[in-house]
Amino acid sequence: MTPPMLDLPGAVEAEHPDEGVASHYGDPMREQRVMSEQPSLVDRSNRGVIKITGPDRLSWLHSLTSQHLERLPAGDTQQALILSPQGHLEHHLTLTDDGSATWIHVEPHTASALVDYLNSMRFMLRVEVEDLSGVLEVQTLAYAPEEKSSDGTHAAFSSSATLAQDLGAAAVTNGPFTIDLIVEPGAAGKLAATYPVAGMWAFEAARIAARIPRPGLDTDHKTLPHEVGLIDDAVHLNKGCYRGQETVARIHNVGHPPRRLVFLHLDGSVDRLPAHGSPITTEDGAQVGFVGSAARHFELGPIGLGLIKRTVPTDATLLADGVAAAQEVVVPPDAGANVQVTLRRDSVPQPPSGRKML
Repeated sequence: MTPPMLDLPGAVEAEHPDEGVASHYGDPMREQRVMSEQPSLVDRSNRGVIKITGPDRLSWLHSLTSQHLERLPAGDTQQALILSPQGHLEHHLTLTDDGSATWIHVEPHTASALVDYLNSMRFMLRVEVEDLSGVLEVQTLAYAPEEKSSDGTHAAFSSSATLAQDLGAAAVTNGPFTIDLIVEPGAAGKLAATYPVAGMWAFEAARIAARIPRPGLDTDHKTLPHEVGLIDDAVHLNKGCYRGQETVARIHNVGHPPRRLVFLHLDGSVDRLPAHGSPITTEDGAQVGFVGSAARHFELGPIGLGLIKRTVPTDATLLADGVAAAQEVVVPPDAGANVQVTLRRDSVPQPPSGRKML
């Protein structure tokens, strides 16, 4: 069956990894512009949804992930990572707890592997893991950074609890420019009757412009949290042991990661975007990294994110899949060794809690 949002007029399905949702609804530049002016509905129903119940759930997740979760207040949103024994990024989780269950949503195509890993680590603990992908789905309200209420929070936040109640949302998480609702599939139609719709083209352009890396697109199997700035938002540096912690601690205390995330201003005279995973080279042809995400932004033009060697000079002109690209530092070359990573998010509002979320 065709997902309901793909039945809307003008809908064009996105490509991997976002198949099953709309890339746009006929005019992606207009959708970006509208999103910059008012909250817009973005169908992200292809994201995985996982529910964890049981009295040991938070202490168990605390022991498995990079985040401090054992005393997570009900309703708070957190990011967490599951790392390999070598400290490489394996899973990125956006999660909240409602007092009786922990709700997690993850990148498309990753829920099954995450559930398998979690079940393998249950042992005798009182936890139950359910993969509800397809039973429940994520619908996102993405909004303009400029729209804030008098207390400094975004106007959309003031109505998120009421909105969630009206839709019967199972859970709500907050991102840097989103409210993410975990709802039954029928809720998308009700939201689409209230909010303008925007596809993943507009959403991804806004994300890239905000310098927010997307796991699986802007990372590879060797990515370390420090390399893409996740050390700020998804890693608690003063908690107990978890898999991969030794690498995180070593980089943070005495070293630097081998690569760093950069924002790419791409040559607008070229009629194509660099392909995902294509090489980033210096002007003399030496390969120094790879292209992650790329998009055409309605104001900035063609932009992208890349992961390059830490030692590449910050003023070096790069070629992304042969397209000239000026780099802008996202993660500084001296990240690690107790250097605070500060991402370029000047235009991105923060949730009322003050946390920065992906």
